Amino acid sequence: MSQFEIHTLDLHFQGNSETIASFLVIGPEGPVLVETGPGSTLPALERGLARHGFTPDDVHDILLTHIHLDHAGAAGWWAQRGARLHVHHLGAAHLIRPLKLIESAQRIYGDQMERLWGQFLPAPAEQVHEVQDGDILEVGGLKFVALDTPGHARHHMVYQLGEIAFVGDLGGIRLAGRSYLRLPTPPPDFDPPAWLASVERMRACRFSRLYLTHFGPVDEVDPHWVNVETQLHEVVGLVRREIEAGLDRATIATHFAEWELARQVAYSLDSDSRTRYNSLGAPQIAVNGIVRYLNKLATPN
Repeated sequence: MSQFEIHTLDLHFQGNSETIASFLVIGPEGPVLVETGPGSTLPALERGLARHGFTPDDVHDILLTHIHLDHAGAAGWWAQRGARLHVHHLGAAHLIRPLKLIESAQRIYGDQMERLWGQFLPAPAEQVHEVQDGDILEVGGLKFVALDTPGHARHHMVYQLGEIAFVGDLGGIRLAGRSYLRLPTPPPDFDPPAWLASVERMRACRFSRLYLTHFGPVDEVDPHWVNVETQLHEVVGLVRREIEAGLDRATIATHFAEWELARQVAYSLDSDSRTRYNSLGAPQIAVNGIVRYLNKLATPN
């Protein structure tokens, strides 16, 4: 038996398979979770644990790549049960006092908030461990290395375990068995230069496998990172040209959605696959992040 086992737990977000994952890492001293998913998927996560012989009471440590609701929405529930949350130092306060994060999400999702994400409970401060770049987390009898990787969000960590890495949203959205890649570019922290620098750092690590929260393992590591870099340049260039043409944000979002659909058709994605990708973020949200970034460039401090 190897030193550890990794199992991808499908959280069946909104009834869609292979969209949001939590990773069960079983080490010599017990289980560790990477990502909790949202509160709305807690029953699926508990069922996934049970299939491997565990209950929530067996989980003492959870590694969060960042605090967005699809990755950490259930974190407070786990912390209130006694699990320790390991999270980027810039995100920790929002787990302890989540009101600002909830209000921000409420503005985006409105009356769909509860249906999509469920409850986001506050985490007791003593259960939250603020992680810095390069920290070694000794959990489950294993040693994870935390790697500060901004770009998608300022509070984003990749977790290295030997030659593999749990990459959160840095590796984009690439559902299991598909080559089509989408990048999540929401406001307020989308930062293409930082994202490119983080990818370059990850490429230098020469990982043999990546684990994407959306969704699952990727073994062709360097081509995947090249694809991420290419997509970053393409989406920013597309929105920049639309802004320069004087188009309003709603029109840009429509064109962005049309561009995504054309790419999906070119990749021969069936309607079910398109539904799964589209469940992970509306074009308007993606465009808002890119527009915010470009506006900041146009109006430097």
